[in-house]
Amino acid sequence: MTATEAYRHCERIVRLRARNFAYGIRLLPPPKRRALSAVYAFARRVDDIGDGTGPADRRLAALSAARAQIRAAEPDPGDPVLVALHDAAARFPIPLPAFEELIDGCTADVTGASYETYDDLVAYCRDVAGSIGRLSLGVFGCAEECGGRAERLADALGVALQLTNILRDLGEDRLAGRVYLPGEDLRRFGCMLGLDAEGRFTDPPERLTRLIRFEAERALTWYAEGMRLIGLLDRRSAACTAAMAGIYRRLLGRIASDPADVLGGRLSLAPWVKAMVAARAVAGAGR
Repeated sequence: MTATEAYRHCERIVRLRARNFAYGIRLLPPPKRRALSAVYAFARRVDDIGDGTGPADRRLAALSAARAQIRAAEPDPGDPVLVALHDAAARFPIPLPAFEELIDGCTADVTGASYETYDDLVAYCRDVAGSIGRLSLGVFGCAEECGGRAERLADALGVALQLTNILRDLGEDRLAGRVYLPGEDLRRFGCMLGLDAEGRFTDPPERLTRLIRFEAERALTWYAEGMRLIGLLDRRSAACTAAMAGIYRRLLGRIASDPADVLGGRLSLAPWVKAMVAARAVAGAGR
């Protein structure tokens, strides 16, 4: 399989699976777009293992296999995602070991980890999303020129996006037996996140509303920090980052303004809203 064919496969995965990230990735020049698509495609593979429903031991074995694939000197020539990822890493300074942090986070998902404190949750977010921010920096550039500052900001933006995901998927995750919100916060607001026979939360809605808004405010502080990364990037990388982060930031605003939408099911933005946010990102980056 040629690298060109492998990249095309990864770009198809982005179009089909990355409904939010696709708006930003398409703003990059072709070499960076292909490389970031390869990063996303492998991350999607790992996430799918963590979110799967098969036996835990089988999923843990699959995560161990993914770890071995990242450590391998050469990719499986028949695996388009690995072929593209290794080619991208040869062209850009992508820190492939950061994928192991993502694998660590997904391992926690499979083993049913829960989070007692907010710091515990933030550590998980750094694993599963901050790692993607640091991987993306290798494609965008500036990691070496900006030193640790760019990595810290990319990490913060990843935490912001993951906290948004957790709030968006609150009901869906609970149905799957996963609870990400810290135990100390649940007790603070008097919530148990119990479900009735129809899969609806049994906590008083006003308590859940206060809890969700509290967590949304916390996420906003991570956006305020992480969005400072944009000023360190080149124009098109900045537009890509601003589009992706802007879509999630807008989603967080929807969640905070009407938590009942989250409690009733998974919330999403209309395609025209995402396109508008991406257009504004391009305009802002051009100034």
